[in-house]
Amino acid sequence: MGKLVAIKFGEGSFEQGFAVTLQIGEEHERATTEITGRLPSFPEMPLYYSHWQSSYRQIGNRYRLHADKMQVTNVSMVQDCENASHILRARFNTWLRAEEFRPLREKWLERLSSSDEVRVILQTENSQLQLLPWHLWDLLERYPKAEIALASPSYDRIHKPRPLNQLVKILAIVGNSKGIDTQADRALLQQCGNAEVSFLVEPQRKDLTEHLWGKNWDILFFAGHSSSNKNGESGRIYLNRTDSLTIGELKYALKKAIENGLQLAIFNSCDGLGLARELADLQIPQMIVMREPVPDQVAKEFLKYFLQGFAGGESLYQAVRQARERLQGLEDRFPCATWLPVICQNPAQIPPTWDELRSTKSEGEDQASLPLSNRRKFQRTVLFSLAVTALICGVRLLGLLENPEIQAFDLMMRSRPAEGLDPRLLIITIDDEDLAIQRQNGEYLIGASISEKSLNKLLAKLNQYQPRAIGLDVYRDFQAKEPDLITRLQQTQNLIGVCKGSDRTGNIKGIKPPPEIPPANLGFSDFIHDRDGVIRRHLLFMNQETTSSCFTPYSFSLQLASLYLRPLGIQTKFTPKGNLQLGKTIFPNLKSRTGGYQNIDANGGQILLNYRSSKEIAEQVKLTQFLSSPINPNAIKDRIVLIGVTAKGDSPDTWPTPYGIPLDEQMPGVLVQAHMVSQILGAVQDGRPLLRAWSWWAEVVWIWGWSLIGGVLAWRRFSLPWLALAMGVTSSLLYVVCFGLLISGAWVPFVPSALSLVAMGSLM
Repeated sequence: MGKLVAIKFGEGSFEQGFAVTLQIGEEHERATTEITGRLPSFPEMPLYYSHWQSSYRQIGNRYRLHADKMQVTNVSMVQDCENASHILRARFNTWLRAEEFRPLREKWLERLSSSDEVRVILQTENSQLQLLPWHLWDLLERYPKAEIALASPSYDRIHKPRPLNQLVKILAIVGNSKGIDTQADRALLQQCGNAEVSFLVEPQRKDLTEHLWGKNWDILFFAGHSSSNKNGESGRIYLNRTDSLTIGELKYALKKAIENGLQLAIFNSCDGLGLARELADLQIPQMIVMREPVPDQVAKEFLKYFLQGFAGGESLYQAVRQARERLQGLEDRFPCATWLPVICQNPAQIPPTWDELRSTKSEGEDQASLPLSNRRKFQRTVLFSLAVTALICGVRLLGLLENPEIQAFDLMMRSRPAEGLDPRLLIITIDDEDLAIQRQNGEYLIGASISEKSLNKLLAKLNQYQPRAIGLDVYRDFQAKEPDLITRLQQTQNLIGVCKGSDRTGNIKGIKPPPEIPPANLGFSDFIHDRDGVIRRHLLFMNQETTSSCFTPYSFSLQLASLYLRPLGIQTKFTPKGNLQLGKTIFPNLKSRTGGYQNIDANGGQILLNYRSSKEIAEQVKLTQFLSSPINPNAIKDRIVLIGVTAKGDSPDTWPTPYGIPLDEQMPGVLVQAHMVSQILGAVQDGRPLLRAWSWWAEVVWIWGWSLIGGVLAWRRFSLPWLALAMGVTSSLLYVVCFGLLISGAWVPFVPSALSLVAMGSLM
């Protein structure tokens, strides 16, 4: 939302100084900040302006003044004008940096950001203050989206509603054109889209009055000769070669036009501040005038740039500022061209946009037309929503939304309610302290994280309590030396060992399995990580390379889960589509485009890894503690016991997960394996949902639905703050729905849906 700043000058003069009040607030709302201060006396300021004004008017650059007053340009006069402008600008800003005025300046800097769109209204009755080049205020120039307007301290709002005009209705008056070219003005107006322009060329007074009374005009435009009297209290326009009028002589016709909805008057003619002061008394909402005589070429260029911006969607103030600043390219021939355009504003009115000029409804609009209007709105909403959905889905297919989608997925995963420990698992961990104790006892750890003596003792103790499966998540690609350990590894039928497959495309070397463990009791330990290195997928089976050191097609987690389920009569098999099936549970393989993933490597049997949502996956006990302490038999019997390393030494076996990516937050590999085992067992035995994504078309319909919701919200015609609030609430509701669906096992697109919602609301 834009900002509205009011600078109000109280009683005073340049000889005595001025009391000044600064108000700052949001557009459409009451001011939230107000501060008072003073500008000190500066009797010389009007003289500096008069000196510049005199040098400017002496140039005579084919002004749109009365034709008899035109002069011939002189190069030395141009230089004099530029020198006078530099002096005026310097003295003006020195005055505005006075100590008494500093609190207002500091409050401005405190409350307004340079990125804000700021509408500044200067309210004063002092005509000399209005003449000053306020756009040159160094403070204002820091704000590229700020523009200043002049206003009277006395104003009123026209409460009569405007009628509906399908097109912007412009009454264009082309007055006396002697010595100037107004054809360019006419051509520019005729090029405006969504506008209906009626031209009055050198009209008689009666014709002009009849036109002002007869129709509902949105914009009144005048091009030709005009002037203001010396004190700037009134102005005159030259209708034709014989007739001229003051605003007072058109008072009743103009007042009627304003009551009928006239929003903007543009006087693309000379010396218009007198015209503006008289029109302000009639409570016209907005005016654009020229503060001094305007060269013909400058007037044409300003109109061109202004109409391009305003009819192109810019706000009135931004369109004026951009058009005014683009005149700088003419200042080598027409000095101070950027000083000329001025906005005059009724503070009670809000400047409309070009589209608002042709779409405002009256309170008395025929209700019979509403069904047709609503039908058109609905058709436009549907068409726009389809376009937005197609754009977002196209961007999604290109993979540009994959990273934010996965980040949203991680956030939801971390936010799920805790599920508690899995009672089917026990994890024996080997940490840094366990490694140190083994070395202190003289046990050799070459090539492994557990010595042969400790491993033999561990397996012997475990077998006493009859675990259903033992998973040794420790690489042992070498022959054991102790005969007792060799025999135990060979004869422990419920022991599953690990190896690592090789991958020539990724230049990954495999790791051989323990030579003592039978091939049927081996599983690969390979993880699949995403582009950011995070483990979000679970590889169940794969075809090993011919030359791989690890030849087992099944994962370590699947081998342990299968061994656990075998006594229950549940066997591993595959469906005709190649999906893994355990009992009645089918594990559908991921495709290259699944959920937020776009074009991933989906080789092998991959599923999404539905981590068990808890701080700990299962009960854990340290190696040293297990070997030296009495054991509760129920903690081991018929469980799966995993043995793995959690040490954080020189080569830690840790992996990034949705629960932590930094090194100190990563999860040990044995715990990741435990989550994978728990996922398989939970799906088969407990009906715990597997994570799945909808079909591509279902996701497109989902995204389209939320874009329609965004269109409907905008259709309600909320004010901008309420629309932003509604969008925020609806986006939060969308997140809650997506979060609930994820808990139930469905990964649905949140980021594309939120984008379609906001984009559609903004577009509408």
